Amino acid sequence: MKQDRINGILIGILYIVAAVTSIIAVISYQPILSEQWYLSVENGFEMKVLIGVLNDLLLVGAAVGTAIMLFPYIRRWNEHIALGYLCFRFMEAVFISIGLISVLGLLQLSIYYEAGNIASENLHATGLMLQSFHRWIMVLGPNLMLGLNTIMYSYLLFRTGIVPKPLAIFGMVTAGMVFISGLLDMFGIIDPISIVKGLTALPVGVYEMSLAVWLIVKGFDKQKLEKLKA
Repeated sequence: MKQDRINGILIGILYIVAAVTSIIAVISYQPILSEQWYLSVENGFEMKVLIGVLNDLLLVGAAVGTAIMLFPYIRRWNEHIALGYLCFRFMEAVFISIGLISVLGLLQLSIYYEAGNIASENLHATGLMLQSFHRWIMVLGPNLMLGLNTIMYSYLLFRTGIVPKPLAIFGMVTAGMVFISGLLDMFGIIDPISIVKGLTALPVGVYEMSLAVWLIVKGFDKQKLEKLKA
């Protein structure tokens, strides 16, 4: 049981790392995703954007880490759903990785612009394409894939009872909200940068932080774990 306690703490820490790094990345990318993105290097934002990229890499590692460490516990109830969670969590990490490549592409174009090595018409067309690419990657990854995998693991946490069931139910509800938010964004019903989008997507972050704190402070329910292992 000592190893399970350690694993719970590590999973909680990884969830916190994922939350913190995702926020830092979003803030750091503001110059490169703005209308005047091509001035990012000229205005001295290159390091800020690269810090965002570094945090996205940490986010990918944390997302994969939570998937790998949580899987052995939730698979004991339903291995098929647990595998689905694992796959969708990995897909979320893949989409985030692709998104940061588009950011690096924009940054490189900004470097070319500062040096005067690229025509203005080509610059703006390519930049618009990369920004659009990043925008849709974020809908598919941190919205739809996140919603799906969170619903799956929260359901399994609910069925196993290794964390409080009200917390797991909260996870399923918030995961459904972020998934619906992604769909509404995809079909142009809500704006990607709006109060409505924030209010529907934010609760899943609250859930992950709540789960993280619970796992660090309390850990998995020992009696439920013993039953699963029996």
